[in-house]
Amino acid sequence: MPTDLSLDPTPAERRRLKVRGAIIEAAERVFAVEGESGLSIRRLAEEIDYSPSAIYKYFGSKDELIDELKEAFFERLLARVGKVSGVDAPFAVRGRACVSTYIETAIERPYHYAAAFSHIQGTELPPQSPKDWEAFTQSNKGQAFGVLVSMVEEGQALGIFDPALDPFLSATSVWAASHGVAQLLTHLPHFPAIAPTHAPVSASEFITFHADLVFRGLQSPGNRQQTESISLGEKL
Repeated sequence: MPTDLSLDPTPAERRRLKVRGAIIEAAERVFAVEGESGLSIRRLAEEIDYSPSAIYKYFGSKDELIDELKEAFFERLLARVGKVSGVDAPFAVRGRACVSTYIETAIERPYHYAAAFSHIQGTELPPQSPKDWEAFTQSNKGQAFGVLVSMVEEGQALGIFDPALDPFLSATSVWAASHGVAQLLTHLPHFPAIAPTHAPVSASEFITFHADLVFRGLQSPGNRQQTESISLGEKL
């Protein structure tokens, strides 16, 4: 009869996970220096002193490896936003924290974040068929997006967010804006201290400001003044 102990990974499985993790970490390092064009199975083999055939046991192609990098980033993001959204705290605090968490997760490992959005051919359109949408919602990326949609819907149900807003479009807009902030923070060394006459603002302070601005933008006009007393520095 199976027990909880039978669910523990075997020594062989632990070794496999360790090697797989080493390959992913090496892929991040190579991507950081050489970009996607420099990322190849042969290049990874040189980086970690493995044979290409050994790496092919874990990843059948470069595209498969990049897909794994993407999912690994969104898995970490999903765990963090899921934790933030589920804590016992006022909605205003949780809502702002969800936005901040996305950016903080991105800038913590900027090259992994860049890899998560690499290898996009042309314009990536939203899923068009029920099958595509179902696959998206089951991915870590789709589940993380679902947390954001649920946040908007919860705010509307509580009478805080504007009920006229489309939850999916609103979540997409919040995601796009936060993605832009993350890209600027990881690509411009002095951002957000752009204007020399402006008082210096740290990345953390700007992320908090951005999250607050996003939250206020979703609110019903009558609710915006009611939340002005909430400290911009209030976090989970």
